[in-house]
Order: sequence, then structure tokens, then C-alpha cells
Amino acid sequence: MAKDVITGRKTVFGNKRSKALNSKRRAWKPNLQKARILVDGKPKRVWVSARALKSGKVTRV
Repeated sequence: MAKDVITGRKTVFGNKRSKALNSKRRAWKPNLQKARILVDGKPKRVWVSARALKSGKVTRV
């Protein structure tokens, strides 16, 4: 899957634990958006997390 080019966020794997401590593998996926941003002074379409967009770490072109 895609990876955030700004913060490096990607899918994280772990265990889902029930009340009885049964374990089941699961994945936590980041909220990635395809956005046009300036990369090295040129507009480029890349994967960016919604958190990076909201915090202002990157601006859309």
C-alpha cells in the first residue's frame, strides 16, 4: 500500500485483543489522500496523510 511522503506514515500491524485475551491479527491504516503538492519546486501528485494536510505541513497546489 501507499506511504505518506511527508511524515512516512504507513500501515501498522498488530493484534486485536478481545476481553478474553484472544488475539487476532489486524492492520491500522492511515488516512491517505492523493494530493498535488510542491515537491522540489514542481507540482507532483503523491500520497499525503489527512493529518499532514490538516496541520498545514503541506499545502495543495
